[in-house]
Amino acid sequence: MSELTIRKATVEDAALILKFIRELAVYEEAEHEVLATEDTIKNSLFSHNSNVAALICELDGHAVGSAIYFYNYSTWLAKSGLYLEDLYVSPQYRGKGAGVKLLKALATIAVENDCGRFEWSCLDWNTPSRAFYDSLGAKAQEEWVSYRMSGQTLVDFAKFDE
Repeated sequence: MSELTIRKATVEDAALILKFIRELAVYEEAEHEVLATEDTIKNSLFSHNSNVAALICELDGHAVGSAIYFYNYSTWLAKSGLYLEDLYVSPQYRGKGAGVKLLKALATIAVENDCGRFEWSCLDWNTPSRAFYDSLGAKAQEEWVSYRMSGQTLVDFAKFDE
């Protein structure tokens, strides 16, 4: 019988994590936006002062997916929250419980750390993932609109003097 297991990612998983990041970017039609390298993953995810962590899901000892997360903060709750940056399961392993197992592991981490929330974002067109999250009882936050500054816009704005 096949067994799914979850383990904390280690620095030795940097290439594997990058592989999953690239596969996710291909799925999201944004592969050209991936600037991460094995070295930048090692330096950001596994440095001594990192605020980011990752889990690896294995099926019979073979890595099939990952979850990358960090802690944020809710002023209204006055508590930390757990934010899932990326959840990814390779296509050939979907439907075998890996996504649920990763999410349950993250929910457990959130509860054990007294987090007030466990949150993530999902592209609006990703109906399979949205249906999956809905089936687990997660609620879409339709009233919120995400904003982002990046690249040159971010640099220019930071330098802007009023």
